[in-house]
Amino acid sequence: MRSFLLRPQNYFLRGHVVYVCRFQHRAARLHRERVTGLCKKFYSAFLTMESIEMTTISLKRHLASKDLTLDDAKKLKLSENDFADESVTKLQESVVQPQKVLETESVAEEGNGSEGEEELLEGEPDEGDPESFADMMKHGLTELDVGITKFVSSHKGFSGILKERYSDFVVHEIGKDGKIIYLNDLSVPADDEDPSEDIYSVLSDDEKKRLEDLQLYKNKESNVAIEVVDDSKEKRTIIHQAVKGLFPGLETKTEDRDGKKYIIAYHAAGKKALSKVRTPSDPRKHSWPKSRGSFCHFVLYKENKDTMDAINVLSKFLRVKPNIFSYMGTKDKRAITVQAIAVLKITAQRLAHLNKCLMNFRLGNFTYQKNPLKLGELQGNHFTVVLRNITGTDEQVEQAMTSLRDIGFINYYGMQRFGTTAVPTYQVGRAILQSNWNEMIDLILKPRPGAEKGYLVECREEWAKTKDPDAALRKLPVKRCVEGQLLRGLSKYGLKNIVTAFGIIPRNNRLMYIHSYQSYVWNNMVSRRIEEYGLKVVPGDLVLKGATAIVIDESNIHNYTIHDVVMPLPGFDVIYPKHKLAAAYEEMLAVDKLDIKNMRHRVKDYSLAGAYRKLLIHPQDVSWEVVAYDETKIPLVRTDIEMLEGKPLPVFNTEGKYRALKMEFSLPPSTYATMAIREVLKMDTSIKNQTQLNTVWLR
Repeated sequence: MRSFLLRPQNYFLRGHVVYVCRFQHRAARLHRERVTGLCKKFYSAFLTMESIEMTTISLKRHLASKDLTLDDAKKLKLSENDFADESVTKLQESVVQPQKVLETESVAEEGNGSEGEEELLEGEPDEGDPESFADMMKHGLTELDVGITKFVSSHKGFSGILKERYSDFVVHEIGKDGKIIYLNDLSVPADDEDPSEDIYSVLSDDEKKRLEDLQLYKNKESNVAIEVVDDSKEKRTIIHQAVKGLFPGLETKTEDRDGKKYIIAYHAAGKKALSKVRTPSDPRKHSWPKSRGSFCHFVLYKENKDTMDAINVLSKFLRVKPNIFSYMGTKDKRAITVQAIAVLKITAQRLAHLNKCLMNFRLGNFTYQKNPLKLGELQGNHFTVVLRNITGTDEQVEQAMTSLRDIGFINYYGMQRFGTTAVPTYQVGRAILQSNWNEMIDLILKPRPGAEKGYLVECREEWAKTKDPDAALRKLPVKRCVEGQLLRGLSKYGLKNIVTAFGIIPRNNRLMYIHSYQSYVWNNMVSRRIEEYGLKVVPGDLVLKGATAIVIDESNIHNYTIHDVVMPLPGFDVIYPKHKLAAAYEEMLAVDKLDIKNMRHRVKDYSLAGAYRKLLIHPQDVSWEVVAYDETKIPLVRTDIEMLEGKPLPVFNTEGKYRALKMEFSLPPSTYATMAIREVLKMDTSIKNQTQLNTVWLR
């Protein structure tokens, strides 16, 4: 299988924004058809930035590195840490992976893990008709299709380069205390209960080298034997502690060989080593001090890994189940992100040793606490974004950023929410709400034009031809995708029990379809609201008082601004504005054969209670500067790691060949930073629009 690397150097234009991408074949020059196929897989990585609070479990498998040199691996690592925010909703995967958009905003409640999933970078482009990528994506959605039509600012848009360097986009979590979380301390808190660092001197340099090679699978040895000189139980205990502490992922045992005692180090046996979940009442072998909090809290800095991928790696090396980790929110893969993590009864000392053997990670700021972290506790995320080679004048930049700071942006659900194939996820959600189960199955499984993996195309064609779930399932090497799960359900329960068959898909993934429909309605209604009344508060608008929505009238209208106004997502437990928008909601749902006054469903899971969402988002801590630079590779942002290593701040020239806009802002959970960037640059963020605006780069 050929390997491909995505490297950020060459430029191509997409509408108002210049994006950066260089595709390199490891063996030989790519033919145009190959480039088109590869671009088909990677294009959707553009602008996959959202701040939506994502409580999902990602099921991706890591890119196999057996064919990569260390330099290549580092370059690949850097190239993938692109424009993603608090929980980038897998826009790129929704194009080439089967229904991966469902992995956003929800915790998959069953069947979680990374087995059987293919990494986006693995494999080669499908052979066949070298249809241009723009032609393939002509079936996709535009912002207009999902109701995204308005801007709040009046400035003229301008272009800039996104994703030229991985460090051009950095996300820091905002903790429950409202403070931005940084990685700024790698020290281990002093604890008399931890083994002394002196124990590591019991291992010779040669033994450490052999153990490191074993740990990293760099040799063919299945184990490393360490002879116990001056044998005693105390000496053996120290060696056991030293190996496990210094080389996480290795297990040890004592053996007699030719009358001598040896400590045997080996890799813990996969699932057996992870089969037992540790709980406060059932800790690891060594007792946990009662005076110490049961949870070790730490800050995780990561590159090119989403949160669950990172936790899976940490749990593997620590030989524990992933579910002893807790966090406030998940962060997606394509970013440099910094967030808080807590783990049950694992010492800071053991965690700190992971820094010596793991790439793309750094752990620090260790403390012991009594409680774990909980999803949703975070207050938001702080973003540092660089737009390189901007074309806007200083006046345009000032107007755009001042508007973002003072007014904000429309709180639309971003394009990632709706998928990017010819079958939008909101259409599936509408069919579910209509109890039109046959249409729901057809929408999920039918053949469709556009960019999809070859095996999924074959699966869809088999289903259309035979309606045999077993035959279609045999076409899928990846069974954990939504299509595979639905086919397994149909195979098990039959075509006459569709509701039960559909229920085999994790609940929150199923709910994402109807949440997508709610988002589709909300976007359209917000555009209607701004079309009718602009950015002023009017009688009949809704605001929240605590968790309860109240209607604005002439007596209290002076107490509120447009930033207080909320709009409802349709459901049985919300009220609607008391002006023209009430009828607009009712009419829109009536067209879809839904009764806005009866949003309860005979299947309880699909009954929509509804919710309220702010009309505008006012970013906090907004700052910006325009910097000049000559070298395209010069870093314009210092990461936490660079600050820890004492690297100086970049020195910018007063004049340079290029200009960049460096901006910082904070957003609350459940908002899309994509929409903030859209407001600044005045661009349509849809894949369809961007490819059709300019496809010269494919020729």
